[in-house]
Amino acid sequence: MAEETPKSAEPKILYTREQIAEAVARLAVEIRRDYQGKNPVIVGIMKGSFMFIADLIRALEMPVEVEFVVLANASIGEGPSKLRLAKALQTDIQGRHVLVVEDILDSGYTIDFLLNYLRARRPASFRLCVLLDKEDRRKVPVIVNYRGFMAPNKFVVGYGIDYDEKYRYLSDIGYIDEPSSHDPAR
Repeated sequence: MAEETPKSAEPKILYTREQIAEAVARLAVEIRRDYQGKNPVIVGIMKGSFMFIADLIRALEMPVEVEFVVLANASIGEGPSKLRLAKALQTDIQGRHVLVVEDILDSGYTIDFLLNYLRARRPASFRLCVLLDKEDRRKVPVIVNYRGFMAPNKFVVGYGIDYDEKYRYLSDIGYIDEPSSHDPAR
């Protein structure tokens, strides 16, 4: 039997499904404009980005290829030296246009690690699209080309984003009181 989430832990809504759909549509227009005539490879980081990527691809209405990588913490702690690639790219991206799509940009460690990994594979270009940007938590400078929302410094859940594998199913993005055991590299 699955453990139930206490009623008091229900997320408070930050962005409704309608606001998310508007942001996805706006991002799709910008991306379609910039990638006109190209067949980009979209690279997502599993698991949190899957809903955002699915909605974005449908809104793009253009040919794209999709790849996922899985990054994991090699040990407890924060920083690039603590990250490792648990699942690498299966597609050769050399000379290709790459669009990295991520759900949350927080400290920047994860994206910086991924961008360095991608640079080594010599793509023709790469850009970054994030749904939620927590810029005030940034520890590593990162250039964001497409941004859905400037997000407050809250522990967000929903729309594919979880806490301990809970809340992914929510159509809205909400926040909960920050769990004491959350992943600091997020």
